[in-house]
Amino acid sequence: MAASCISYCASSPPDLSAMRVAVFDLDGTITRHDTLWPYLRGWVRRHPRPGFWPRVLAAVARFPFERDRGRLKSRLIRIAMGGVGRHDIRAWSATFVASLGEAELCPGALAQIARHHAAGDRLVLLSASVDLYVPDIGRRFAFDETICTEVAWAEDHLDGALAGENRRAAEKRRCVEALRTRHPGTRIVAYGNARSDFDHFAIADEAILVNAGPGLRREAVSRGYSVAEWRNKCQAAPVQPA
Repeated sequence: MAASCISYCASSPPDLSAMRVAVFDLDGTITRHDTLWPYLRGWVRRHPRPGFWPRVLAAVARFPFERDRGRLKSRLIRIAMGGVGRHDIRAWSATFVASLGEAELCPGALAQIARHHAAGDRLVLLSASVDLYVPDIGRRFAFDETICTEVAWAEDHLDGALAGENRRAAEKRRCVEALRTRHPGTRIVAYGNARSDFDHFAIADEAILVNAGPGLRREAVSRGYSVAEWRNKCQAAPVQPA
């Protein structure tokens, strides 16, 4: 049975009767690149682990044969941070999230987040990255909910196995379906940067592909989705009051 879509709420849910729900992907959408690898690498730079690089290379070498992104993610987390205590991980997560700046964040994404806040919409961060730090990013940018991939703990030490589904592709679609069930009649706007986001784009009322290459942009337009470039400062689209 599939794991439920657990949300980390930044505030009490308001009345959604006159609002949209704006669903934002994280990696490549709000940030310019992946966040998990910089997060893990940053920890290991501060806390070196013997055999780290050979183990990482071995894990990556297995991926073309298994094609399981969730399994690769779990292996990398265990290699870098397995057994680390909860307190230390919380401290590192706070440091990592606070360090995200102009080099890592897309100005257009921040502008669009601000526009949705100003319009009174409810913001949901929906990411395949993990709950070690993604909820902290959600809180930093005042998202109302964060839904992301969960990792397992052994009491107060990180195990690193995935505790639920990898929040990607069809699993993201299931989470958006759950949002629609919780907020019936509310218009859902979805933002993402990858073909895997087309799964949940298909059930959104409005979908915008951002920061993509020419081929994927053409495919998005052919499916009826909008496209935008958020890596420079003037490309966030206006958001009209609902």
